[in-house]
Amino acid sequence: MTPEIDVAVVGAGIAGLTTAHELRRAGLSVRVYEHLPQVGGRMRSVRHEGWTVDTGAEQVSSRGYRATWELLRRVGATRMDVPRVGGGVAVWRDGRARLGVGENTAVFTGAGLSGRARLDLAAFSAWAGRRRARFDGDRPENTPLGAATVRETAAPYHADLHDYLFQPVAGCFFGWDTARSAAAPLVSLLLESGAPSDWRTYRDGMDFLARRLADGTDVETGRAVREVTDGGGHAVLRFEEGEVRARAAVLAVPAPVAAALRPDAPADERPFLDACAFTPMLKVSCLLDRPLTPSARRPVHILLTPAVEEDVLSGVVVDHVKDPGRVPGGRGLITLVAGPRRVRQLLDASPDEAADVLVGAAERYVPGIGAARLHHLVHAFRHGLPEAGPQALRERPGFLSRPVRAVEYAGDWVTLRPASEGAVRAGALAASRVLSRLGRRTPSGPNPTEEIRATA
Repeated sequence: MTPEIDVAVVGAGIAGLTTAHELRRAGLSVRVYEHLPQVGGRMRSVRHEGWTVDTGAEQVSSRGYRATWELLRRVGATRMDVPRVGGGVAVWRDGRARLGVGENTAVFTGAGLSGRARLDLAAFSAWAGRRRARFDGDRPENTPLGAATVRETAAPYHADLHDYLFQPVAGCFFGWDTARSAAAPLVSLLLESGAPSDWRTYRDGMDFLARRLADGTDVETGRAVREVTDGGGHAVLRFEEGEVRARAAVLAVPAPVAAALRPDAPADERPFLDACAFTPMLKVSCLLDRPLTPSARRPVHILLTPAVEEDVLSGVVVDHVKDPGRVPGGRGLITLVAGPRRVRQLLDASPDEAADVLVGAAERYVPGIGAARLHHLVHAFRHGLPEAGPQALRERPGFLSRPVRAVEYAGDWVTLRPASEGAVRAGALAASRVLSRLGRRTPSGPNPTEEIRATA
């Protein structure tokens, strides 16, 4: 049977839509299948009575997001569409919010660190700075940190460096357990993306880029793929109601989902697929009758709540400080992020029960949040973010050197860069691998992903 399309992409998150965009530019026919009713994946946004609620990713950076900014320019976005994030990042310690986390001034202001820990932070920063060229976000397995975990990397330094910096950042932003997760991807990402003062958000919600990429793309939402196999030079996608054949397929879904969809994965793919664990994430967005904030010397965008201080939460995101356009006038929006130690338990609870647990814990940091809550939305991701463990780092080179096949992969787990930039780069890499096999149908302009292809 002749394939009916050139490429089928499974997943309409930012990785899948980037893949489709690159392949369409090359003149190939592409169809994207998404099991959810809307595009965006872990960058989806929800609109509710004037509130714009980001369900997953919170920001992009002015630095270290080269592929994302090129894609934004290509879809006609301007800097006005990607405003700076308001407020700073703070960490909770000894009963109050300590500002300055992630800023260059942290070694002077403290940002929740003791005096000795500040000296150790300066020493670690100097060590990493001297080796900055070796912290390549596209090759985290080759950094000077090797396969050491976050906890192992922090062990030679004052305990505060782990407890009030590395652990809160890893726990809130990625849901990581620092005893399992490798430090190299985290440190590489922090070095590349810079201070929180460089962070930006999308004015109309974090799904802005996904929606732009989906415009004009053949996307079938609410269509779940059950299995993808190599049919001998082409791909076969099976659904509840039938199957589709394509010259190639790209699985732009989390690694555990890709592994389940691909029962015939070759032996040189399976070790990395199996090693790419994902952490679950659960967030509760509280729509408030007034703009409450944690008490601090200046506005706080994110308050990190370290595991040594707090068991239920890993962070508090003040969305109306991040971008006032997210809320109706005079209202507030705060998102509570479940802590890594409690998230699996909360995923098994009812949404309302999980929300009440997180809101109860948040009273300590945002007094009155329970009384001000008009409504809440629960965002649960059983496959939240890739937890780049030591084994995944070790298996990645073999995965990247595999032959090009009818079934390819995309996602931030491929790059071991747990950020939207990692998903964009993985989408571009997947597209380049498909094109190396199928070829182009039309000439294409300069490709910003040549650098990424060269590392494949």
